[in-house]
Amino acid sequence: MFSLLRPYIFSLDPEVAHDLAIKSLKLNVIPKSFFQVNGEEILETKLFKKKLKNPIGLAAGFDKSAEVYNSLFKLGFGFVEVGTITPRRQSGNPKPRIFRLEKDKAMINRLGFNNDGMEVVSDRLEKRLPEDFLGINIGPNKDTNDKILDFIKCFNQLNKLASYITVNISSPNTEGLRDFHGEKLLSNLLSKLTKIKKNKKIQCPIVLKISPDIEEKEISNINELILKFKIDGIILSNTTNQHRENLSDYKKNEAGGLSGAPLQTISLKLIKNFYKSNKGRVPIIGVGGVDSGQNAFEKITAGSTAIQLYTSMIYNGPGVVKRIKEQLVEILKKEKIKNVQEAIGINS
Repeated sequence: MFSLLRPYIFSLDPEVAHDLAIKSLKLNVIPKSFFQVNGEEILETKLFKKKLKNPIGLAAGFDKSAEVYNSLFKLGFGFVEVGTITPRRQSGNPKPRIFRLEKDKAMINRLGFNNDGMEVVSDRLEKRLPEDFLGINIGPNKDTNDKILDFIKCFNQLNKLASYITVNISSPNTEGLRDFHGEKLLSNLLSKLTKIKKNKKIQCPIVLKISPDIEEKEISNINELILKFKIDGIILSNTTNQHRENLSDYKKNEAGGLSGAPLQTISLKLIKNFYKSNKGRVPIIGVGGVDSGQNAFEKITAGSTAIQLYTSMIYNGPGVVKRIKEQLVEILKKEKIKNVQEAIGINS
């Protein structure tokens, strides 16, 4: 179905096509059974001590304001992450702000955390409780005077509705956000969030989403802080505003974050480095260029407990999740691996 519709979808502006996808998912007519695969039990895993049907998740950025998460679960995802959510509603950066790089199977976006704000989102989630494992990605408003306070506001408001909270310090489209990769700022942020978590006896796991553009020497410093403050997980990684030199599409120099196929090797290297640095003590969610069972397997064997995708669904349609699951089941059986958890980090 998607292959027939794709020429029409790709004739539309990317943001118009995205809005159309959200509206379609709101109809909630897709049968869950359509996206199940034979032998899927081999993909059952655990993340933050909770059972997942499979380790394949949808990355933040698609369901920005938590409108269609329950419909997305039906597509076969083991978990879904919504957001990025900010304290106040914001419209994001001026349009056009999403660009398809078809020759590179990639996207560039400079959306700028457009979302409905934490009050609207929390009300939406309370009215329609998540039917499965839901992550909520949080960030600061563009015009805030205190980014840390914005993170705290969102954490306090949304933690009861989430299976985990992602602290997004990695988007290239919010000025000054990536400064939080520095030791002093990151220590201050994590200290305050974990103190609130402890004092209020909040059980919700905290996950840190990290930029792919950090220097290798920064990995050990970030890891030390993750271990020091007992952060529950790491997402590796977000979009990159670098690595354009080998791209073919004429839109490659648009400002914003690059996602899709070109991120596969970049994120894979980062996963291996972080896994070695923290010796597998902190679960990693691997993101970037996942569009097949093979590169999902590569990310898992590099050290990812779970993986996420987004851009590959834009290019391949919702059936990509089912295809990845089928291929991953086949690979695990071929490798004589009885459960996907046994594959974590074996090639790191």
